[in-house]
Amino acid sequence: MSHALDAPLSASAEPGVVASVVAFAYKTGVIAELEVRKLRHDPTEMITRAVQPALWLLVFGEVFTRLRAIPTGGVPYLDFMAPGILAQSVLFVAIFFGIAVIWERDLGIIHKLFVSPTPRGALVLGKALSAGIRSLSQVVIVYTLALLLGVRMNWHPLALAGVISAVFVGAACFATLSLIIAALVKTRERFMGIGQVLTMPLFFASNAIYPLAIMPPWLRAVARLNPLSYEVDALRALMIVGGISTFGLWTDFALLGAIATLLVIVAAYVYPRVVT
Repeated sequence: MSHALDAPLSASAEPGVVASVVAFAYKTGVIAELEVRKLRHDPTEMITRAVQPALWLLVFGEVFTRLRAIPTGGVPYLDFMAPGILAQSVLFVAIFFGIAVIWERDLGIIHKLFVSPTPRGALVLGKALSAGIRSLSQVVIVYTLALLLGVRMNWHPLALAGVISAVFVGAACFATLSLIIAALVKTRERFMGIGQVLTMPLFFASNAIYPLAIMPPWLRAVARLNPLSYEVDALRALMIVGGISTFGLWTDFALLGAIATLLVIVAAYVYPRVVT
């Protein structure tokens, strides 16, 4: 008798779970679409974002390629460096994403979002996805510059899909970290100060412009704790001909995914503090 009653209940519960997941995904997509739509009002952002990777590749990369001072395992230094500059560009796009949250609070937009039935997790995940979409412009910019400079790129469709996936997950990590910082500090001035303090250590304490093997032991330990190192490692294996993953692609994506998931959960928890 009890089994007969349990079956209809479980059957009716399953569509409810599916409907909840679909609704969550839809609301996440709406938030992401709203964020990406802002690019239409300020397309110059994508142009200005091209300056920094161009300087690193054209100046730093070309000089160190001629010096041959950094061992890269038989890969030309410019090839070795290109994935690191792509990861750096994604970091710089995502790490300042929280400033928009503070602007939205000042304009009253955040208050309207909080009174809507949209879950906090969908708000945070939608913003993280939009950061990934914005970062795709950096993929186009760095790939174009790398081609012009003669970098040997890997054009296999699976490799390109892997690059896009790594960029998305990396952008989600740093965008949600940025949102957490914005929710805690609450002012634009403090946020900009912390953002600027974070970007350079994250970049230089990674394998973006030099391999782990030549780092002192203490810096190597820090680099292994740095999410940017795993994004660079995945990009280096997928983006260039002859690229090798130090940690393993499964490790790279697993750790990046775990960090992004954890940060989304924390960001969803602290997000309401931005208005308190």
